[in-house]
Amino acid sequence: MNGEVPASVQGIYDEVLRRNRGETEFLQAVQEVLESLAVVLDRHSEYTEMKTIQRICEPERQVIFRVPWQDDRGEVHINRGFRVEFNSALGPYKGGLRFHPSVNLGIVKFLGFEQVFKNALTGMPIGGGKGGSDFDPKGRSDAEIMRFCQSFMTELYRHLGEYTDVPAGDIGVGAREIGYLFGQYKRITNRYESGVITGKGLGWGGALVRTEATGYGAAFFAEAMMEAAGESFDGKRVTVSGSGNVAVYGVEKVHQLGGTAVACSDSSGYVVDEKGIDLEVLKQVKEVERGRVADYADRVASASFVPDGSIWDVPCDVAMPSATQNELDGDAAEVLARNGCRYVVEGANMPATPDAVRVFRRAGIAFAPGKAANAGGVATSALEMQQNASRDRWTFEHTEARLEEIMRDIHARCSATAAEYGSPGDLVLGANVAGFLEVAEAVHAHGLV
Repeated sequence: MNGEVPASVQGIYDEVLRRNRGETEFLQAVQEVLESLAVVLDRHSEYTEMKTIQRICEPERQVIFRVPWQDDRGEVHINRGFRVEFNSALGPYKGGLRFHPSVNLGIVKFLGFEQVFKNALTGMPIGGGKGGSDFDPKGRSDAEIMRFCQSFMTELYRHLGEYTDVPAGDIGVGAREIGYLFGQYKRITNRYESGVITGKGLGWGGALVRTEATGYGAAFFAEAMMEAAGESFDGKRVTVSGSGNVAVYGVEKVHQLGGTAVACSDSSGYVVDEKGIDLEVLKQVKEVERGRVADYADRVASASFVPDGSIWDVPCDVAMPSATQNELDGDAAEVLARNGCRYVVEGANMPATPDAVRVFRRAGIAFAPGKAANAGGVATSALEMQQNASRDRWTFEHTEARLEEIMRDIHARCSATAAEYGSPGDLVLGANVAGFLEVAEAVHAHGLV
């Protein structure tokens, strides 16, 4: 950590570092939060006395397990499964499952730690957790993915429950995977417990807007930022990294709000379409055919595919990194600043590195951290849980209106908290402090547990 923070916070970080060496992403997330919380400790000595921050930095439970499965050729594979149940002070653990080769304990803990604060900001009664596996679904058949999901849930089910831990999707886990996971949970437990997992299909307990929620929510948050500055999406050029759910529906809502999304990407490169990304073509390529963004460029005359370089080289007014962690570094941030970018809104979890965030601050670029800006996904998951509990289904319009209300409330809370703690406009500090205070109050109310 830098030398500007008080010794009390440095000491907390040193202890977290000692116990979690090598978990780079987790340590990065903890450091970013602790730097914001120094101002809280100055006002609330009880958090130091009761070691509240240390308690929140330590997961309540970490589960690691073997996932054996067999591919279509009969070859046996062994993957590793994770579920980190981080904090249940506000409600049952809530957070997605990620299937990607990069998944390890440090990444799952980083995601779970962020989830604690993100979920608190929604105002919904949900705690924070995260899970997943180093399984790679890319190129696998439906039958292989089904067998993997069934093996994964055969162990995970014993740790879940609608009042205990409620997973959802994340990278590599969409409606198909959620269906296989829920089916196995139902088979093992002999219970149709709809509220045990979210992101379900609409025909069997799912909620309208859940698929669109994270991308829509990030766009709503961006709109609230602009309105605070007396602006709107009208006439704004927007770049959105990624081409999964978050990116696709971020692009869709940006267009509905008056902006023009001109670029998106995947691991093969990025496409630029000066006329604005054609949503119908992008959805066909990505959601139906599971293809690459190069396929989009092949079908749209106004688009060009760039296999090398960075999507952040494309000039824009608003950047929405929506792919994965640490995808936008300091050098990319410098390019964005030189090209006149004025707003950066994190659609993914921690996609901007600390160096990038420092560049944004120096350049006067308004920056929205993921734990605030991309909270729409988990907020709508909580709305899905509400509907499951009441055996009800809300309309798309009603659910979207609730989502927009929640995102605007998060922006207002972050802004007000930043001002209250002496850093007006600093949404990072506002999000971290507001989320922490919500969790800390509940932690203290429950005693030393």
